[in-house]
Amino acid sequence: MIRKVRKIGDPVLRKRAAKVDKVNKDVLKLLDDMVETMHHYMGIGLAAPQIGISQRIAVVEIEQKDDVPGSGVLYTLINPEVLKVSPETNIDQEGCLSIPGWRGEVERPQKVVIKAMDRNGNRVKHEVEGWLARAMLHELDHLEGVMYIDKLVAPDKIWAVNEPELGE
Repeated sequence: MIRKVRKIGDPVLRKRAAKVDKVNKDVLKLLDDMVETMHHYMGIGLAAPQIGISQRIAVVEIEQKDDVPGSGVLYTLINPEVLKVSPETNIDQEGCLSIPGWRGEVERPQKVVIKAMDRNGNRVKHEVEGWLARAMLHELDHLEGVMYIDKLVAPDKIWAVNEPELGE
């Protein structure tokens, strides 16, 4: 089921999300809905608070590219935690389904190690880099009530883009 994406200004986007106690049928349904919603709106990631559910769940999937390790894989992250970040960083543009029509420049670590549970309740560890690391960290920020606009490299490093408004 495609869910409504909450927009900036919705209080759920600024709250720290609650930990998931166990993976059950409700969590699995939520994950399925999140993936369907992310695909519908052509996003590369979605956190549960973005659809009004204050739980520590995120999904990430970047387009398959031969030169991008980890691309084309659907990552389901339940109760994710950052274990390690690289000292090397890069600055790139980010957008967000919850802030349609805008992009901004954000500095993030080049590499990251994240532990989480997958949809089967198994503990997993992901060592990712580049665009995939950026996407995962962006979604994990949502679980803390943080949005990319809070991390702009400079106040003037945000600009409007012409993109369709999300349907309700």
